[in-house]
Amino acid sequence: MSGGQGPTVSGLLQEMRARFVEADLDDPATEARILACGLLHLSSTELVTRGSEPVSPGDEAAVRAAIARRLDHEPVHRILGEREFYGLPLRLSAATLEPRPDTEILVDTMLPHVRRLETRLGSLHILDLGTGTGAICLALLRECPQATGVGSDISSEALETARGNAERNGLAARFSTAHGSWFDAIHERFHVIVSNPPYIASSVISTLAPEVKDFDPPAALDGGLDGLDAYRAIAKDATRFLHPGGMIGVEIGYDQRETVTSVFEGAGFSLVEAVRDYGQNDRVLVFEFQH
Repeated sequence: MSGGQGPTVSGLLQEMRARFVEADLDDPATEARILACGLLHLSSTELVTRGSEPVSPGDEAAVRAAIARRLDHEPVHRILGEREFYGLPLRLSAATLEPRPDTEILVDTMLPHVRRLETRLGSLHILDLGTGTGAICLALLRECPQATGVGSDISSEALETARGNAERNGLAARFSTAHGSWFDAIHERFHVIVSNPPYIASSVISTLAPEVKDFDPPAALDGGLDGLDAYRAIAKDATRFLHPGGMIGVEIGYDQRETVTSVFEGAGFSLVEAVRDYGQNDRVLVFEFQH
């Protein structure tokens, strides 16, 4: 480049896209745009309108480091350190699962139930088991101003991340955390329990894409021999922590609708709703317990 000038915004974006195409990534254009926007602090529109502006050496170095990390299979949002979920910007950490768009379906599915209970009861208490970033609970709290929530997790680092996300989104006053496995640290009752638990069979984990198996925490993925350990643990004890008429909403793997339903039915719950994801796979189950 003449006169020792650094690259322009659009030049760097094109280079990133070309490297991603070459590496055969699934969606090189989108990933390059998300990374460029995040690292250069530009909107998608500014990426175009300010395309001819030069990039500072510091920003250029950050982009090149990000390209290397992505080519090493680190997911885009991990590189940026955050991801938006249900309109909330959430920080990620090594101890948290990266919230996926499919999990927003759990929030969408639970909202009408939560709102109905909120209208009937005036206030509502929600428990998010294995809360990670806090995504599910915080999204529900933002939509339901009379609700309070608890996020439980076995990882203290995850809980720190969740508390930071609650603070950042103005929800800290209605969100608290509990450190322990499933119900171990829980000593109160709730109207709604939600969870996106680990549900992948142990033997399958080694076959997952490196983006998942190398970067999402193993404890958030491994559901035991048949992938159902977490559901058994939740179903076994949930009735002791639910108010009468309380509900449970869980995310499931694509082939687990029947097995997870039978686990919860065996514990006295009845299936209220089953919802599919954008790929038409079973994704969310909602159960009710009538005392």
